[in-house]
Amino acid sequence: MNSINLFQVNTRVWIQQWSNNNTRAKLNSIPDEYWLELKKSGFDLVWLMGIWETPKDNPRLFCFTEELMNSYDDAVNNWSNEDIIGSPFAIEKYDVSPSLGTKADLLKLKNKLNSFGLKLILDFIPNHFGALSNYVHSNPEYFLQTTIDNFNEDNFTYFKVGNKFFAHGRDPFYPAWQDTVQINYFNEEARNFMINNLLNISTLCDGLRCDMAMLALNNIFENTWNHTINDMQLQKPKTEFWEIAINKVKSVNPEFIFMAEAYWNLEENLQTLGFDFTYDKKLLDLIKYATPIEIKSHLEKEIAYQKKTVRFIENHDEERAISALGIEKSQAAAVLFSTVPGIHLFFDGQMEGFKIKLPLQLGKSPQEKINKQLITFYSTLLNILKHKIIKNGNWKLLEPLPAWENDNILSFKNLLIWQWTLDSKIMLIAINLDNNKNSCRVKLNISNYEEEVEIVDLLNNCKYLRNKTEILNQGLYIELEPFQSHIFEFKLNSIKLCVKQ
Repeated sequence: MNSINLFQVNTRVWIQQWSNNNTRAKLNSIPDEYWLELKKSGFDLVWLMGIWETPKDNPRLFCFTEELMNSYDDAVNNWSNEDIIGSPFAIEKYDVSPSLGTKADLLKLKNKLNSFGLKLILDFIPNHFGALSNYVHSNPEYFLQTTIDNFNEDNFTYFKVGNKFFAHGRDPFYPAWQDTVQINYFNEEARNFMINNLLNISTLCDGLRCDMAMLALNNIFENTWNHTINDMQLQKPKTEFWEIAINKVKSVNPEFIFMAEAYWNLEENLQTLGFDFTYDKKLLDLIKYATPIEIKSHLEKEIAYQKKTVRFIENHDEERAISALGIEKSQAAAVLFSTVPGIHLFFDGQMEGFKIKLPLQLGKSPQEKINKQLITFYSTLLNILKHKIIKNGNWKLLEPLPAWENDNILSFKNLLIWQWTLDSKIMLIAINLDNNKNSCRVKLNISNYEEEVEIVDLLNNCKYLRNKTEILNQGLYIELEPFQSHIFEFKLNSIKLCVKQ
């Protein structure tokens, strides 16, 4: 498929909707009807984020900083200490959290989803484990150790366990994550340990979303930890971890999906090493801050690359789309990210119009009002995305033309236009991400259509009759108000009824 839909949930919070006063919901509590409805809505993949076991004392020791407590206050009213459950990315080990069930429950769920036509995606956190993981005591060689001098100089980045000193996990552009311990990717035993974890996890799901995948690259690891690497006299490996790890998993399960959270223009590098898909965070940033012309330039990349990207307008790391963009622009952005090639990630609560970004350490969700307008919009959009022409067709970015001669304003350049084609059928998407009304023309190859062409706007429930010769010679005229979109289906040999001119 050239177009894949992924539904992401924050599992430990999302699953509570099936709890009652006497029973805490687990993986086996989720009714079949829920999954069947997801499949019916057109989803292909389900990402259960945060199912792995975390250290019991993580919340008490790491989750009550002033900054975090302020974020809890912003998200919900009247939270209690029991509501703080710790980050799902600071794990104890790759076992199912007892609060959610067992390995057998997870495998049963995976098989059930597969029988419904859904694939299960889970987390892999390559950069670190929880700082309190028992592995720090049993296998300290897996983790990046340092000197007492480095610890004394910077006890925020480094910490002490017994008579050894370790590094917390980190992104080089941010302070260290205090609740984590850094994997040592310049240690062969550590690499083998992580590969074995991957092989074990791959029997429980159909794919993995790999957190901050670029941090395990040799050059990135070296640049992030150069001082410690030199002090500990570590040798840089000649091979990349990901190339070895992915090949080993795929040798057992060729269809297994590797999806990388990736930034810093390293996406193509990770694809070369074997990742099936990489994040396209740049598209979201362009939607938020750039012009339609800059978005168009980004979408001009090779189609082979675009098919291997993960597009989104919100997820657990990002601000809610309706809060970041507003309701009208968020709808235009939703049409945009979901009608280009690749994986389209929809986050739980996005379609209901939820506005509050939940801190990952918080296990309590706020009560938010459902936005009925967005429910209707997303229901329509998801129904369109099920069409074979989008799932299996060929995508092409089109060039908008001036709507009239001597267009000195060049407003036509502010419209984003592309098409999907399959077996002589055409679906045309037009989006106005500008604050002003814009118009253009676009030429299409519709020589096999009747002279009067019926065009159905699937998104706005309208029908039009247009002249084939005009479309071939001058181009189809399109006019859009700010943040409005069309999804046109061109009908072959259709009966023309209820036509809007």
